[in-house]
Amino acid sequence: MPNPNRIILDTDIGSDPDDATALALAMISPEIHIEGITTVYGDVDTRTRLARKLLQLGGRREVPIYNGIKETLLLNRDVWWAGHEGEGVLDGDEHVDSAGHAVDYIVKTIMSNPGDITLVAIGPLTNIAVSILREPDIIRNVKEIIIMGGVTRLGDNALELPAIEHNIKCDPEAASVVFSSGAPITMVGLDVTMKVKIGSKEIDELIATGKKLNLALAEVITRWLKFIQMDSTAMHDPLAVALLIDKSLVRTRQMKVKVEFDHREPSGMTVAIPADDGNVAVCLDVDNERFINLLLNRLSN
Repeated sequence: MPNPNRIILDTDIGSDPDDATALALAMISPEIHIEGITTVYGDVDTRTRLARKLLQLGGRREVPIYNGIKETLLLNRDVWWAGHEGEGVLDGDEHVDSAGHAVDYIVKTIMSNPGDITLVAIGPLTNIAVSILREPDIIRNVKEIIIMGGVTRLGDNALELPAIEHNIKCDPEAASVVFSSGAPITMVGLDVTMKVKIGSKEIDELIATGKKLNLALAEVITRWLKFIQMDSTAMHDPLAVALLIDKSLVRTRQMKVKVEFDHREPSGMTVAIPADDGNVAVCLDVDNERFINLLLNRLSN
């Protein structure tokens, strides 16, 4: 097997269960080596505590976690918080053990390992944007930035979906910095991730394994389904992680992506324009059955 992909996972773990599931997939996949985890947006202390708990349950206590930026880039937008973050997993005794600041860590790690580090951004892009603004050379030294975010509308694609995706909407100015930076990006958008869903059947499979990590995942997924009053939920972030295992899961096209932002609510539309010289490989379709099988097989075995 070739050397594993060295990643920094930048996450707003705690609200939607897909962040926790993405972390679990990264933890157990030999194709991936987690250099560190950075938390972003809102109560990053709680996010860090939750990430630490999941690492402990998965036997990966050695992975460092770094608290990131709580607010938006321009301090001009309210921070959304579901209110149930960590419930059912955290018991209140966990300590926040941030190893430092996320931005310092991102810049230092990428600049010290040119061409070796992939940033996997599965939350708002504030940490990544500030890292680029602090040290613009990271755009030439990062191996790739995989972003779960945005929506691509080409022709009649994704007309049934919201025009603006959550991670981009939370901090569109930060997203604009990242997408316009020229860094090599793979964009895993809502129009693709909404095709990969799990529900009660998959929850039962996780419970049946008896593994502590899977039981925690089953708990947060179940609580989320009650919160959104639906019987299934999309695995947005795990798909972004899965591309480090098998990029043939998706079909992509090179594009240039512009993020629209203004003072209206909401803003953050991702406008994708096909371009051979574009810096963004935009995912357009996914083999959803193969992805779900990969995810469940990894978690089960």
